[in-house]
Amino acid sequence: MTHFEPPIHWQDHEDIAMALYEKFGDDFTEAKIYRIRFTDLLEWVLSLPNFEGTREQANEGHLEQIQAKWVYEWRDNQ
Repeated sequence: MTHFEPPIHWQDHEDIAMALYEKFGDDFTEAKIYRIRFTDLLEWVLSLPNFEGTREQANEGHLEQIQAKWVYEWRDNQ
């Protein structure tokens, strides 16, 4: 039986942050996460396997929320 991952959309900030943390682990510290360019963050989110949002649906608010949740995720795992 395969594990089903539900699709992730732009408003699923926490799920996106968890997926990014799983992908990059401790490569990014809190300070580094906050210095990630939104253009890079956008590409990384779009490349997540079960992400179903589009580039056109992205906005700065979503990216800021994802960044903040990623920091919380990183802190939780330290």
